Amino acid sequence: MCTGRAEFDRPMASSTNFPGTVTTTGSKAVALTFDDGPDPGTTPKVLDLLRNCGVKATFCVNGIKAQSNPTLIRRIVHEGHTMCNHTWRHITQLGSYGKELIEQDLADTNNAIKAIVPEANIGYFRAPGGRWTEDYIIVARKLGMTPLHWDVDTSDWDHSRYGKGQSMINHIVHEVQNQTKPGSVVLAHDFNKPDTVAAFTTLLPWLKARVELISLPPGGIPAP
Repeated sequence: MCTGRAEFDRPMASSTNFPGTVTTTGSKAVALTFDDGPDPGTTPKVLDLLRNCGVKATFCVNGIKAQSNPTLIRRIVHEGHTMCNHTWRHITQLGSYGKELIEQDLADTNNAIKAIVPEANIGYFRAPGGRWTEDYIIVARKLGMTPLHWDVDTSDWDHSRYGKGQSMINHIVHEVQNQTKPGSVVLAHDFNKPDTVAAFTTLLPWLKARVELISLPPGGIPAP
């Protein structure tokens, strides 16, 4: 079950990544973020876990997957989670393509989301793989989105290093329990990630007992 909370006794998370990105919530609250969806297999299970625990999160979605899964986009928005643009199809080199192509990609992604939920407020952008460039920062800000990084990485995608099944579940739980601090932004994924669902079944009540969990403000937050 998900229970009440007691504050962490660790220092506030610090911003150590690409200049102009946001890596903390700016408060003692912690934000969970899920990338690379929506996915018809994993995303509903993540949403069910969050709903059962009364937790809101931030979903960084790809435009092509949003377009293919409109019901999940509606559910994410209507259940009070925050929407984040994660590019059209997660091309990790996109940041080097120049501002014009970046802007077209990000605008296409926003338009796909808004075609499904016109009232959606897309206040954040996250670079694929965290491969930030100055052009990303400029374009995201131009389109009214906060460039969002993280300070806790579950590495739930790295099966070559951490395996699958219980070994990956144990790794995710260990990383979040040992790295999360007040103000942290936690990176996880909801595309074809059953081990992430299993890990957060344990982590959500553990986190709720220690810190306030929030979705990021829909309109974005200032850069540090």
